[in-house]
Amino acid sequence: MTNFIAVCLILLAGHTWAATIDFDLEIKRLAQRPEIRAALRIIETLDSQSDAELIELTEIPAPPFKEGTRARRYAEKLRAAGMLETEIDEEGNVISRWRGRTGKKTVALVAHLDTVFPEGTDVTVRREDGKLYAPGIGDNTRGLVLLLTMIRAMQAADVETLDDLLFIGTVGEEGLGDLRGVKHLFRQGAPRIDEFIAIDGGSFKRVLNRAIGSHRYRVTFRGAGGHSWSAFGLANPAHALARTIHLFDQNALVFVASGPRTTYNIGRIGGGTSVNAIPFESWAEIDMRSEDPDRLRQIDTILQNAVQQALAEQNQRRTRGEPLSVEVKSIGNRPSGKIDPQIPLIQRALAATRFFGVTPELAAGSTDANVPIARGIPATTIGRGGEGAGAHSLNEWWSNTDGFRGVQKALLIALASAGVPVNR
Repeated sequence: MTNFIAVCLILLAGHTWAATIDFDLEIKRLAQRPEIRAALRIIETLDSQSDAELIELTEIPAPPFKEGTRARRYAEKLRAAGMLETEIDEEGNVISRWRGRTGKKTVALVAHLDTVFPEGTDVTVRREDGKLYAPGIGDNTRGLVLLLTMIRAMQAADVETLDDLLFIGTVGEEGLGDLRGVKHLFRQGAPRIDEFIAIDGGSFKRVLNRAIGSHRYRVTFRGAGGHSWSAFGLANPAHALARTIHLFDQNALVFVASGPRTTYNIGRIGGGTSVNAIPFESWAEIDMRSEDPDRLRQIDTILQNAVQQALAEQNQRRTRGEPLSVEVKSIGNRPSGKIDPQIPLIQRALAATRFFGVTPELAAGSTDANVPIARGIPATTIGRGGEGAGAHSLNEWWSNTDGFRGVQKALLIALASAGVPVNR
């Protein structure tokens, strides 16, 4: 019992110490250190090199599940920047370790390699009115370049840390990639990660502490199929699918009208061979999102019930042939959750934003940070710097308008989290 009380007192003392930190003062003092002042200045001088690398990496296609060519080139660049402990893991993530003096903790800085655009998309960069246009140039190629720029500045200014930093380019962040890269990072045997900072999104003031989870399904009804006249009376997969969508929309709309924000969407529909043929297969892809895990489970149940009701109704209506079957296949499961905004990582991110004269905003999002947040690991997502718009469109653009500030902000958060030696 005595040992238990002693441990509790130690933990309480640690919590009190953390609660009394002036994080704004911590960031200001950190920025005043000679080597960090030098690193902040160097980041500004690297703008032209950063733009050239952004163009180069953007023009290496990285469609879903085919990020390998970009990953290999990114690993080469990390090694050339002095990060000799760089590897590509079995899932395709590029992982590069910055060794701290003690290595008692590991802070990961993460940007994703993949884009949403399919193979064959023209990713040639064009410059127009001070903007760089190309699919994926902001989301998230710029995040990759931010990490490279940060490393170069730290190397040039001879910055040291107490804890280790992992600089990671992940695969599978977008769409049906289903966060496969970052999920792999938290599997047994992967490098330990104690804090996680994702670089994604264009807002400088946004500090993510809430993860929007999602359940995604491909619902497929199957039947015999046949001629629309001579085989009339067969159970019809398209009718069953249409009924599913109607029932789901009807019931889900009532559900999302109150409570924590929850959304749903029928994103794609397909099937059939001809206007005068009963389809042998009809399918739809469905997305549901919420910050609240319970709400996500509940709207999932609404979908499952709609599927089964539609299946039963269509099979009862048939006058001939075999009954329909249905497959409800999961094509995405992003975990949800939230991080207490009072934890040091979030407070440091807020303080670093204020350091640049910007009022920060706590936010929710669906990013690589979802996985550690759901596991209770301190994690956040911050912006990539600069200005941009049109993410996930062919007209996506990014402009290097004070883009260096995004790198500087990430540097200050990472160094505050990893710690710097008092004596050099």
